[in-house]
Amino acid sequence: MSIKTVTATALALCGALTFSVGPVVAQDAKSLDELLNFVKKGQVTEAKENRAREQRFASDKANQAAELKKAEAERTRQEELSAQLEDTFEANELLVDAKQKQLKEKLGTLAELFGHLTSTSGDLATNMEFSLTSAQYPDREVFLEELIAKMSGSDKLPSIEEIERVWYELNREMVESGRVVAFDAEVAKPNGDKVQQKVVRVGTFNVVSEDGMYLQFVPAKGTLEELARQPSGPYIGWAKGLAAATGGEGMQKFGVDPTGPTGGSFLAALINSPNLEERWHQGGYIGYAITAVGAFAFLLAIWRLLVLTGVSAKVSKQLKSEKAMENNPLGRVLKIHEDNPSMDTETLELKLSEGILRETPKLESGLTLLKIISAIAPLMGLLGTVTGMIITFQAITIFGAGDPKAMAGGISGALVTTVLGLLVAIPTVLLHTIVNGRAQRIIHVLNEQTTGIIAEHTEANLRK
Repeated sequence: MSIKTVTATALALCGALTFSVGPVVAQDAKSLDELLNFVKKGQVTEAKENRAREQRFASDKANQAAELKKAEAERTRQEELSAQLEDTFEANELLVDAKQKQLKEKLGTLAELFGHLTSTSGDLATNMEFSLTSAQYPDREVFLEELIAKMSGSDKLPSIEEIERVWYELNREMVESGRVVAFDAEVAKPNGDKVQQKVVRVGTFNVVSEDGMYLQFVPAKGTLEELARQPSGPYIGWAKGLAAATGGEGMQKFGVDPTGPTGGSFLAALINSPNLEERWHQGGYIGYAITAVGAFAFLLAIWRLLVLTGVSAKVSKQLKSEKAMENNPLGRVLKIHEDNPSMDTETLELKLSEGILRETPKLESGLTLLKIISAIAPLMGLLGTVTGMIITFQAITIFGAGDPKAMAGGISGALVTTVLGLLVAIPTVLLHTIVNGRAQRIIHVLNEQTTGIIAEHTEANLRK
């Protein structure tokens, strides 16, 4: 290898080394000597860094040993403190047991008294929370709850004043349960509005507003709310009269809920019971059809009854007259005899029978239809009941029979059509009987008069 080649190779290597140790040197090496100096300086720098690093490692190792010894010493101290605290805890436990025994001995019969007082206060607090008197006297149960918490602890005893207040609240609740009082309170309307108005509390049974609306007490909110659905019938009027009454007006009618102190379940059931209109709508389309048929039968019966009454009056007037009048069935039948005085008996009898047969359909018009309606109305009701039962059992199949109220409500709604059918059939049968009796009475008069005419005509022919 020539000297030029070696020099070129060294320069190339110098450039490469210069690139790799660029952070150490500030300029490129021009010769091999400079390259060796740069390499030597790099080795010296790395040696210094390594020695500094080793010194740090040694220092950290010494510090770790010191920290370890410090931690071990702290652990030993904490263990000694823990043992000391355990001894103190055990001693305190023995002291507490001794103090509790001493307290029990000093309390004596008072412990039994406080037990009964705690039980009574708990029951009274529960009753007051849901009592209607709490609408007039709020937050009474807070005192009782605080007293119960105080008696449940072992560091304080109830005072004489607190015990007397329990007795006072118990007696006030009994007295207020038998009073009818009026007071001002905030009432929440069904639409969410809150108004200040006078309310009347009837013992612990019911609370009504001055408008005669029944109210309910919500213990969670401590407020009075107007029932969204009020009882039907005269109850609202009675409640309004009670709210407007004064002390000197004497007795007042009022619908009292006997289950008021236990939540008012009877009033809720009474309110949730559907009225007549709602019952009618439960019948559905079949119920509407039965109602329409019943209304038609009633109108038809009334119309026929009025017509037959008018005809009966005209027939009665004809009976008092010797001349035949053609404005009534009897007059038209008698007209046949007047027009044929010399006719033989057999022919006259046939003509009179023909006249009666001509008048009979007019008198019996509508009777057949009334009879048919009285027969099909119960069948329509039965059809509605069967359809409703099918729907109810389909719902039970889908949702199950876990709610007896829902199942009973469905069956009750299905039976409405049967009731409607009977309500239509029974009056229709009665009206049919009345109308048919009126028509048969007129027909009987026609037959009677016709028989008399034939007898007179026969007697006259025999005299000849």
